[in-house]
Amino acid sequence: MIDGKTVLAVIPARGGSKGIPRKNIRNLAGKPLIAWTIEEARKSRYIDRLILSSDDSEIMAVSKKFGCQVSFVRPAELAQDDTSGTEVVLHAIDKCPGYSFVLLLQPTSPFRTVGHIDSLIETARAERANCMVSVTSPSKHPMWMFRLDKKNRLVPFCEGPPPMCRQELPAVYALNGALYFACSRWLKEKRTFLTAETRGFYMKPEASMDIDTELDFFLSECLLKREKRSPENLPPVGGD
Repeated sequence: MIDGKTVLAVIPARGGSKGIPRKNIRNLAGKPLIAWTIEEARKSRYIDRLILSSDDSEIMAVSKKFGCQVSFVRPAELAQDDTSGTEVVLHAIDKCPGYSFVLLLQPTSPFRTVGHIDSLIETARAERANCMVSVTSPSKHPMWMFRLDKKNRLVPFCEGPPPMCRQELPAVYALNGALYFACSRWLKEKRTFLTAETRGFYMKPEASMDIDTELDFFLSECLLKREKRSPENLPPVGGD
């Protein structure tokens, strides 16, 4: 609870992952991938209820073991490849009504800590934001990106000639998938986290790994084993 208002946190984890089969419960540096998110969320001073949204019995069992509530089974029509995360969250809000705010925590962000979670919630409330999502600095700038035409000629992705020096590039930010926070009533009306009024919460690139490929999984495991999540080695919370 924050400012007398309640917070529902939702972890979405369907069983039909295609890129890395069963990735949500695959062992990552000593525990299931989803456990990294559950354990950090349970430390939050603001989350009133932490629930899982899943269609998979094994994922449900693992999540319960690590302390996440399983309040319902996600219907098959909301567990498809093209199902949006917002649809899943809206379904969770309907199943668990009465919370002022909702926080989406994707289990593919194992470097997201309770510090990031609580800092974003505090920042969103301080700014009176209806919605705030986490962003990071992308590894490649869009002004240095191109499309290929039918003759394999480079066509700039952005209008105008790209700067040759990195120092001339304007700052840009990309969604990192770690945190999506919104007023429940606002989200039910807008039906998307991304609108013209959505605010950004910066997370450093080293805290923004989003596991989508085998390479992501391998790199994450190496980093987590190295740091062992001791307090002095945790990824820093936001800022430059």
